[in-house]
Amino acid sequence: MLEVQNLSVDYREASALSDISFSLKSSSLVGLIGPNGAGKSTLLMSMLYLIPAQKGQVFYQERPLKLQRQKIAYLPQRSQIDWDYPVTVWNVVMMSRTLHSSWFGKISRQSKEIVREVLERVELYDLRDRPIKQLSGGQQQRVFLARALAQQADILLLDEPMTAVDKKTEALMWNIFNELKQEGKTLLISCHEWGDTLDRYDQLLLLNRHLVASGTPRQVLTPANIQAAYGASVEQINHSDRAGEELLFC
Repeated sequence: MLEVQNLSVDYREASALSDISFSLKSSSLVGLIGPNGAGKSTLLMSMLYLIPAQKGQVFYQERPLKLQRQKIAYLPQRSQIDWDYPVTVWNVVMMSRTLHSSWFGKISRQSKEIVREVLERVELYDLRDRPIKQLSGGQQQRVFLARALAQQADILLLDEPMTAVDKKTEALMWNIFNELKQEGKTLLISCHEWGDTLDRYDQLLLLNRHLVASGTPRQVLTPANIQAAYGASVEQINHSDRAGEELLFC
């Protein structure tokens, strides 16, 4: 069980997140949704202690998560990555194995095998020596998914993993997400999908600086909750592509 208790984050003297509390079970796919500026990325980064929280704690199996950093992996937003940095696909993924290196920085045979396996899993092993800047958007996202997988963590926090991906990559990533769920992993995915795609999640967190609702898609996606989070009705979102893009794309 992953538990977030009363998490609050301020940004430039304004409240970015206020008293966020929820729990996530193992073997689950959880979608994090909400309008622009709702604090989705802030929530993920504060759970990782990448930005400070004014109050609140995060627990995993009843122990502070900050004492179990090896249990959690993170796929950041595309905008947080320098795609021009001169590094190969292999080396991006291998960076995730640094905690498993020896005192002298020697990469173990086991780490090399793990990197090979995850690159094969995301169908990029043949491109392992290619610089990441030469890849397509979908391939780049798969590289960073492989990097998260190589950490062999119990919890994966994924910030808009479907951004700029092609249909092949989208299908491949969903297959991997479902496999990870079957393996007992917990996945918290910040997403901009709408419609039937949200039914793929076991649980949704609807956020707008505070937690508007948490539960199954049917429980969360009610007219009252949508109005509270987005300031628009379900009909406005469903019947206006433009409104949907403005309100629902992170």
